[in-house]
Amino acid sequence: MHKAAQRAPPYATAIDFNRAVVYRHNLRLSRRKFALTLAGAPYILRGQPAALRARIKIDTERVIGEIDPLLYGNFIEHLGRCIDGGIFEEKSPLSDANGFRKDVLEAARKLNVTLLRWPGGNFSSNYHWRDGIGPREQRPPRLEMAWGTVESNRFGTHEFLNYVEMLGAQPYICANLGTGAWTDAQQWVEYCNSGEDTAMTRLRRQNGRRDPWKVKFWGLGNEMDGPWQMGHRSAEDYGKFALEAAKLMKWTDPSVKLIAAGSSNFGPGSDWTAWNRTVLEYLRQHADYLSLHLYVGNRGNDFGDFMASSMELDQRTKTAEGIIDAALSGQPGNRKIYIAWDEWNVWYRARGGEKERGRRILEERYNLEDALVIATFLNSFVNHAHIVKIANMAQLVNVIAPIFSNDKGLFLQTIYHPLALFANHVKGKALQLFVDSPKYKSSRFDDVPYLDVSAALDNGQLVLNAVNRHRDQPLAAEFELEDKQFSGPVAVSEVTGPDIKSENDFDQAPVKTVERTAPAEARRLRYTFPPHSYTMLKVKTV
Repeated sequence: MHKAAQRAPPYATAIDFNRAVVYRHNLRLSRRKFALTLAGAPYILRGQPAALRARIKIDTERVIGEIDPLLYGNFIEHLGRCIDGGIFEEKSPLSDANGFRKDVLEAARKLNVTLLRWPGGNFSSNYHWRDGIGPREQRPPRLEMAWGTVESNRFGTHEFLNYVEMLGAQPYICANLGTGAWTDAQQWVEYCNSGEDTAMTRLRRQNGRRDPWKVKFWGLGNEMDGPWQMGHRSAEDYGKFALEAAKLMKWTDPSVKLIAAGSSNFGPGSDWTAWNRTVLEYLRQHADYLSLHLYVGNRGNDFGDFMASSMELDQRTKTAEGIIDAALSGQPGNRKIYIAWDEWNVWYRARGGEKERGRRILEERYNLEDALVIATFLNSFVNHAHIVKIANMAQLVNVIAPIFSNDKGLFLQTIYHPLALFANHVKGKALQLFVDSPKYKSSRFDDVPYLDVSAALDNGQLVLNAVNRHRDQPLAAEFELEDKQFSGPVAVSEVTGPDIKSENDFDQAPVKTVERTAPAEARRLRYTFPPHSYTMLKVKTV
């Protein structure tokens, strides 16, 4: 890094409000704007309110819950170029002997993916797993009706589980409870997990795998509340059907964890709370997680309201938690059911009608404001760590994804950076914070904090994640540590860019993670967050 860059203030704007010093940004601040900034400096020096300010109190004994590493999961589906042409490209010079793209695998490893969901998604509701085992050349191509293509079945159960092992993640298989039968789900568990000598395990050995994989996480179908789903049912019919599948799957392997298909349909006329209540009436003694899905967007080009999207996530998480508590109330034993947000992302540009049919579909290009929303979603998962134990960003490559590839290489989309920071650094215990932040009103929410924050503590290391939702103003924050002291310098990782609409591409990456250090003294840490930015602060406590 250039020495001048190392001496730059901790945000790419004109004023360090903590020191009341004015800087000129060499690249972006025009002479006229610089003069206007200088004119404003005396007001700062006289103590006039020149910046947004926030105060955060931290007590390390106020614990929300353990942060489950499975919050940093991802998802691959037979959709567009996610698998075929994404992670799996047999004839590519960039692939290994298995057909796995080496560059994509390396980028995925750096995301520290902990749980990988497959084969769908909508695709799973008509996927018959036996089509995807055995010699690749003998596997039958099938009409793929979820996304309007032909599925070759060259990437199946063995390929997926081998890929997960190479990635260093855990597998999560979503069973077909759309057009599939109970026995299909049961025998898939048997094929993957059983060590007994049966027809299914003999078939697995015949196909080259002697030892069982012991797949722990299994989905009881996908988005069964959606009319778009093959095999869509009413909540009561789904509950009855999923219960019988769950019984067979757990009798086959009692150690498996089952994820019930909760709400994904929040559209007009839907009753998502009633769906969850009814499903849990049937599955409360068998399901270990309740799946929820949420995609958000900015069709109206309303930055402030888009930045508030995680408040919708917060509301739905709290409501679902209440429904789970009610379902378990009075039940025997001490069963726990957690929330799995196993599909979530920004998705709105490449969506609807013909944009969802064919091979090159859902190839969303992300900008800086999308990355900020992703960071607020991750903050929400951490701030609900006691109940949210699984989260899978949809999806891994090309299809609404943090990684984007072509036949020559790849680039990292803007949303890659906050996800990588959280996945690699945010662990341990989630802390409950006192946050005093200025707020604004959006079209959907009355009180949106400009500063969105989460905190994690692991073996004395404190990680603070902050999103400044203000488009134009920096936000000066003071963190007060109530029961400990800060020790040593603060490692700062900042995701920002020249403009909220800045996008990365194969030949440019204006949105990236910039690292620096900042001081902390005794019990106080002061930092000014740039406009429209996500920042991670990492510091030891004693």
